[in-house]
Amino acid sequence: MLFGGGVVLVFLFFTLISKGLLGLMPSFETLENPTLIEATQVISEDGVPLGSFFSPQENREIIPFEKISPYMIDAIVAIEDQRYYKHSGIDFKGLIRVMIKSLILRQDTGGGSTITQQLAKNLFPREDYSNPISFAVRKFREWVIAVKLEKTFTKEEILALYLNKLSFVNNAEGIQTASWVYFNKDASQLDIHEAAMLAGMAKNPSLYNPLRYGLKNTLPRRNTVLDKMKDRGYADAVAIEKAKALDLGLNYHRVDHKVGRATYFREYLRGLLTEDRPSSAAGAAAWDASPLRGFCYKHLKQDGKPYNLYRDGLRIYTTIDSRMQQYAEEALVQHLKTDLQPTFNRELRKLRRSPFSNTATDEEIARSMNSAMGWSERYRILKKKQNLPDEEIKRLFNTPTPMSIFSWKGEIDTVLTPMDSIKYYKRFLRSAFMAITPQTGSVKVYVGGPDYRYFQYDQIMQGKRQVGSIFKPFVYTVAMENGLSPCYEVPNVAVSFTGNFNSIEGSTYEPQFSDAKELDGQMVTLRLGLSKSLNQISAWVMKQYNPEAVIEVARKVGIKSHIEPVIPICVGAVELPVYEVAGAFTAFANKGIWVEPIMVTRIEDKNGNLLAKFSTHEEVAMSDETAYKMLYMMEGVTSADGTARRLRNKYEFTNPIAGKTGTTNSYADGWFVGIVPNLIGVAWTGAEDNMVHFQNHDNGQGANMALPIWALFMKKVYADSTLGISQEPFERPLMMTDPLNCDGTQPQVVKPGKRKKSDFDEF
Repeated sequence: MLFGGGVVLVFLFFTLISKGLLGLMPSFETLENPTLIEATQVISEDGVPLGSFFSPQENREIIPFEKISPYMIDAIVAIEDQRYYKHSGIDFKGLIRVMIKSLILRQDTGGGSTITQQLAKNLFPREDYSNPISFAVRKFREWVIAVKLEKTFTKEEILALYLNKLSFVNNAEGIQTASWVYFNKDASQLDIHEAAMLAGMAKNPSLYNPLRYGLKNTLPRRNTVLDKMKDRGYADAVAIEKAKALDLGLNYHRVDHKVGRATYFREYLRGLLTEDRPSSAAGAAAWDASPLRGFCYKHLKQDGKPYNLYRDGLRIYTTIDSRMQQYAEEALVQHLKTDLQPTFNRELRKLRRSPFSNTATDEEIARSMNSAMGWSERYRILKKKQNLPDEEIKRLFNTPTPMSIFSWKGEIDTVLTPMDSIKYYKRFLRSAFMAITPQTGSVKVYVGGPDYRYFQYDQIMQGKRQVGSIFKPFVYTVAMENGLSPCYEVPNVAVSFTGNFNSIEGSTYEPQFSDAKELDGQMVTLRLGLSKSLNQISAWVMKQYNPEAVIEVARKVGIKSHIEPVIPICVGAVELPVYEVAGAFTAFANKGIWVEPIMVTRIEDKNGNLLAKFSTHEEVAMSDETAYKMLYMMEGVTSADGTARRLRNKYEFTNPIAGKTGTTNSYADGWFVGIVPNLIGVAWTGAEDNMVHFQNHDNGQGANMALPIWALFMKKVYADSTLGISQEPFERPLMMTDPLNCDGTQPQVVKPGKRKKSDFDEF
C-alpha cells in the first residue's frame, strides 16, 4: 500500500506539473515554436555579414543543424551529455552516477542535467525560488519540459536549439555569432580546437571567458573537452594532441554598432527602417512613397504587430560589396592618417587662433563653438535629462574633466574641459567616400567618415557642402545638349554678368580666373576649359544659356537639393550631399540614363520568407551622345594637362578614366569624382567647420584633399580581379558622327612620370 500510494502520489505530482497547476508549463504550441530573440542581420551583396541590430544581451543569429560544424556537435555532446543519443530527455543513469559521486565520494561532477534539460531551463528560465521545495518543483518541471521537447523535436533539432540559445558572453549569443566574434568565421567552418573552446564555455561562460581568463581557465577547459572527445571516440589521439598543442587562436571581433565594417551605412539604414511617419503633410507623403523609410512599421507580423528591428531576426540584403567597402575604408584612413592630417597639423601651428583660419573673427569663432556645444551629446543630457540652466551648463563645459579623445596614433586618456575637447576635434579633417555601379545604381561603398566612434556625423547623407568645380560638368552638359562639340573653341577672357548680386541692383559678377595664366586671352576648346577647370569658360557657357537650364539638367540626374537659379552655380556655388553627387554622375557612364541609387535589394524574415523586394528606377537625362561627349571631356581632366593629372604621374594609372576635381572658397572643401565604365567613386574631404581649412592652394585643392582616396581605393580594386571592374575605354555610341579629336590625337593615356613641383591643379 505504501509503495502503491507513493506511485500514485508521484503520478499525481507530475500530472499537476504537466497541467501547469504547480507553475507555468508551456503549451504545445509554445514548445513547437520556442521564442528566441534574434538580431537583424545586415548582409553584403557578396554574402558577408556587415553587422547586426540587436537588443542588449541578445545578439543572436539562428542557424539550422546542417550549418553547424560537426566538431561543435561532437564537442558539446562529449562534455555536456555523453549519453545524449541514448536517453529521452532525462538520463536516470547519469543522475544515479552523479548522486553516488556527489553524496558518497564527495566529487564535484556538476548537476547531471542533460542537454535537453539545459535547453528547457534556457528557453523557460527559472523563477526566483526562496526555498529548496520550490527549487525542487522547478527542477521536476524542467524534467517534464525536457520530455516534451524530446517528443516534439529530433535530436538534431534539439542540439541546434541548444547551441543557438547558449550565451557566450561579449555580446555573442548563439553559436553562429560566437563563431564570428571569437574566430571571425561561420559556425560551419569551426575547427576542432575552436569548437572545443566554445563547448567548454557552455558550463560557465563568464568563468571561461577567453578575453579575461584565456590562459588561466579557458585553455585548460578547452583541453579537457578535447580529452573527452578522444575518450568518446570522436577524434583519434593524434588529432587531439595536435589540437591541444595550439593556442586558443582567437580572432576577436568586438560586437558594437560603432565598430566593424560599414558603420555609417548601418546606422543610416537603422534610422531609415525605424523612422516614424512625419507629422507634416509633405513629410508624410515622402515617407509613404519610400518603401524603406519606416519599413518596420509598414510591415506587420502574423500577430498583427510591427516588426522589431532588434528582436525579430530580419535579414537585410544590401548592395554593399564587403571587399570594396574594406578597400575604401582603408584608403580613406591611409590618406588622412599618413598624409593629409600631418600636413594640416603643420599648417595649424602657424595660425594665431588654431585651428581657425586667421581670417575668422572672434564673433564667428564664438558662434561656432557655442553651436558645437549645443549639438553635443553632453549638452543634450545636461539640458534635457538633468534640466540644468544654461549658466550651469556653460560652467560645466569649462570645467576640466577626465576623458578619452581620438588621435590617429590611438585613443588618449587626458583631462580637458569639454569646450577644449570641442576645439580639439575641430582640427581633424574628415572624409567621405561613395561608389556606385552606374548601370544598376547599386551602392557598393558607403563611408560616411573616418571613424564612427568619434565622428558620427554622416557626410554621405546628412552633410551638404559646397561642391565647387565638380558641378561644372552639368553646366557643360547644357552646351552639349544644344549641339556644341567638346572641340568648340571660345575666348578665354573674363565674362561679366550684370544684375542683382550681393543684394545690390545693377552690380557686376565676374568669375575669377584660374591659375592657368598661360591661357589667358587665348581661344580654347570647351574640353580644355573643363580639363583646366577654367572658371571663365564655364561662365561663357552660362552666358549662352541660363541658370534654369543648368538646374533642369541637375533635376534630370536626380539632384533634389535646393539650387538657387543664380549665375555663380556655373563655378559650383551649390551645396549637395555626397549621395546626390554620386548618383548624378551615373547618367554620364550609363549612356545618358540616370539610375536612382539603391542600397537594399530585399528583406526577409528570420525564416527566409520574402517580406519585400526593392528595385531602382531610371530616367533618360540626356542623349547618349551628350553623355559620351561629357566622358570625353572629363577624360581630359585626368590627362597630362588636366587638374587630376596626378592619377597618371603619381599613382600610375594608364587606363581610360573620366573625372573632375573640385575646390571651394578658402579651400574649405576638396572633391573628386572618378569614373570608369562600370564604377563611379566620389570623395570629399574637409573639416567640420568651414573656418578650419588649408591656407594654400597646393595642399587645399581637391586633387590633394580628395583625389588620393579614389586612387588608393582603385589600386586595391584593380588588384582584386574577382571584382571585375573595367579598365577598358568607354563605349562610343554607334550613330555618333563627331570625331571628338580636339587636339588631333586620340584621348591621352600618359606614361607614369615624376610630378613637377610647379604643377598646380585647379582652383
